[in-house]
Amino acid sequence: MLNIGFGNMVSAARLIAVVTPDSAPMKRIIQDARDREVLIDATLGRRTRAVLFMDSGHIVLSAVLPETVAARISDPATPDEDGEQ
Repeated sequence: MLNIGFGNMVSAARLIAVVTPDSAPMKRIIQDARDREVLIDATLGRRTRAVLFMDSGHIVLSAVLPETVAARISDPATPDEDGEQ
């Protein structure tokens, strides 16, 4: 399991891609996922910093930077933004 911030976890084995949400195409993909009800918002009301694409077709929004998510994939002991592991 991969910590994507604030106690939220996803299966690292089912993760396809981690991207930033800043571009217009990504914003359209997020809106389309919301409309199709396959969007999972794990930001807890914070700013979306990473968009995770899962092999099930779900899109997960995270408040953690994509670089941090990538580091946690390679080193699961990386502490989260609260200093917890």
